[in-house]
Amino acid sequence: MAGFRNGRGRDNREAPQGQPHPPYYGQQQWPQAGGGHHGGGGHGEPEYFGNHQGQGQGQVQGGGYDPYAANNPGHTQAFSVNDDPYNQGATYQAGSTPAGPIGPRLHWKELLSGVVLRPAATYLQMRDYAMWAPALIVTFLYGLLAIFGFDGAREDVINATLSSAIPYVLTTGVAVTLSFFILGIVTHTLARQLGGDGAWQPTVGLSMLIASLTDTPRLVVGMFLGGDEMFVQLLGWATWLAAGALLTTMVSKSHDLPWPKALAASAIQLIALLSIIKLGTF
Repeated sequence: MAGFRNGRGRDNREAPQGQPHPPYYGQQQWPQAGGGHHGGGGHGEPEYFGNHQGQGQGQVQGGGYDPYAANNPGHTQAFSVNDDPYNQGATYQAGSTPAGPIGPRLHWKELLSGVVLRPAATYLQMRDYAMWAPALIVTFLYGLLAIFGFDGAREDVINATLSSAIPYVLTTGVAVTLSFFILGIVTHTLARQLGGDGAWQPTVGLSMLIASLTDTPRLVVGMFLGGDEMFVQLLGWATWLAAGALLTTMVSKSHDLPWPKALAASAIQLIALLSIIKLGTF
């Protein structure tokens, strides 16, 4: 029976029994999953999560393709808020750089006391911070007094005029500061070659503080008793061993190295401190 179009342009012909009515002109027909039956209960809604158990992504029952399935472009997939695809429970491992500083920068008083009294925690916390002001000031002051720890040099300074003694003392302070700075760079370079990952500024600054602070007891006693006294020599060996332990701990914490490699990285600086400062051959 011939049909006719109504005023809106729709075809009023009835479809044969058992066949779906053809879509109207300009009307969008949603793709159906499972042979024309939606997974949402047949309400004519698009099936955005049409992934059924046992089927691949974007496939529906009967082997068809569902463009609204999850993981297709422009569509979403449900996931847990606790899932982190970029960090599957990974923990900090040796040799990997931490994401950021362990803690805040220490005040200079806490830094100086922590270098000797709380070495491990102090070195680990300061491994990401430069400390040029404390390192340079303490090392320079140590260098000014270092000349008085040697018997011959002390006599020359005491017997010299003031105008001659001041440049002599200042020159010694600058020379000791530069020497400790260079030794710190050598220690950092060796640590990096052995697999360390620390920054050079904290390593150099801490090494300068360790070298200066550990030798201060020997220097103070030697100023009064003389550098050739047996007690001063024994005290120098004891403070040198303490410097070796602190330098090894510092390199280990700053560069995340095992202690044998940290000790190897500190070896040149320790030998230099022993021959130049402790044994009085400066």
